[in-house]
Amino acid sequence: MMRGRLLGSLALVALVSGCSLLQPPPDRTPVEVEAAWPESPDSPVTAHRWERTDPTRTVYGQTQVIKSRDSDTFSDIARSYGLGYDELKHANPDVDPWLPGADTKIVLPTRFVLPEAKHEGIVLNIAAKRLFVFAEQTDEAPATVTSYPIGIGRVGWATPTGEAKVIAKAKDPAWYVPASVRAEHKAAGDPLPAVVPAGPDNPLGRHVLKLDMPGYLLHGTNQPYGVGMRVSHGCVRLYPEDIEVLYEGTPRGTPVSIVNQPVVAGWVDDQLWLTAYPLLEDDERTPAALLDEVLAYLADRHGTLFDEAGRQAVIDIIARADGIPVALQQSTWVVDRAIPVQNVAALPEDAPSREEVAELLEALMQESDDDSDSGAP
Repeated sequence: MMRGRLLGSLALVALVSGCSLLQPPPDRTPVEVEAAWPESPDSPVTAHRWERTDPTRTVYGQTQVIKSRDSDTFSDIARSYGLGYDELKHANPDVDPWLPGADTKIVLPTRFVLPEAKHEGIVLNIAAKRLFVFAEQTDEAPATVTSYPIGIGRVGWATPTGEAKVIAKAKDPAWYVPASVRAEHKAAGDPLPAVVPAGPDNPLGRHVLKLDMPGYLLHGTNQPYGVGMRVSHGCVRLYPEDIEVLYEGTPRGTPVSIVNQPVVAGWVDDQLWLTAYPLLEDDERTPAALLDEVLAYLADRHGTLFDEAGRQAVIDIIARADGIPVALQQSTWVVDRAIPVQNVAALPEDAPSREEVAELLEALMQESDDDSDSGAP
C-alpha cells in the first residue's frame, strides 16, 4: 500500500543523519492567527469525536486558538480542550506554560491525522501521545472516530508497540504493589502496603482495561496533570473522564494496535496533510537516507508538486515537529487558519493550585528521569 510505504518512510526522514537542513525554520509558522480578535469568538470545536461518513478520510478536527486568562496554565487548558500537556507545549514553544499571562494567544492543536494502522478498535500512536477509538456504524449510530490524549511510558520504560486486545476490565481496582516498589518506598522512609485499595491514593484511578500484553494496562490516574507526558512505567494513562467513557464503550476482545509514528500523512479531498511530532528520546530506529525516496513518491502522486521548494517544505515540517497538521500545495505548505474560540478552560472543584500542579509535574519529570525498577503503573 503506497500510503503505508509513505508513512514508513516519513517516519524515518526526521532521523536522517548529517542533514543540516533539518533545523527548525525560525521565520515560518504553519498556523495563522487573526490579528484582530473577534468580539464574540465561536464556541470551541470538539477535539474528541467525529462522524466517519467517508472511511477514506484520515484528517479530522480544526486547529483553534484562544486568549489565555491570567489564572490559566497549560495543564488547565489542555484538559479542558481534550489535549495533553506536551501537545500544548509543542504547539506553543514560546509561551510560558505556567504564566502565559492575560490575553496571550494559545494555539490548540485540535486537528489530527490518523495513524497508519487498521482503523478498528483502539489505535495508539505513542509518538503523538494520543489514542483513537473506531466505532462501526450501527442501526442506532453512525461510524465514529474518537480521540483522547494519553500518558505513556517514561524513558527506560517505553510503552511497547504491537498488536493486542482487551482481555479484562475492572472498576475501582486495587493496586497490588510489586515487591520492588515496596522495597524502594521502605528505603525512602515511605512504606507502602502490599495492596493499595480503591480510592484517591490509587494510581490506577477508577477504571482499568487489561491487555493481553503481560503487565500493560489502559487506566485512569490520580495525577491527571501528567496525562500527555512520558510519566509511566509502560502503562497508558488517560484523564479520569476519558477512561470512564472508554471503559463503558470497550468490550472484552477489542483489538488494540500500538504504533510509534512521529510523522503521519493523511488526505482530505486529495489534499495531502503532514503532521510531525518530536521523536521519542529512546526511539532506536537507525537513521536512513530515505528523504529522496519519499519525495520521489510524493512527486509521483502529485505530479510536479514537489520541486526543490516542496522538498524544503517537507523538511521544515519535520524539523518543526509541533504536532500541527500542515497541508502541502504548490511547492510549499499552506498556512492553517486557526479559528478563534471562547476560552472555556476550567478547573475541577478539588483542583490543586498552580504552584501545587507545578510541583506535581516537576516530581513526575524527575521520576521520568529515573530508570530504576519501581514497577509503578
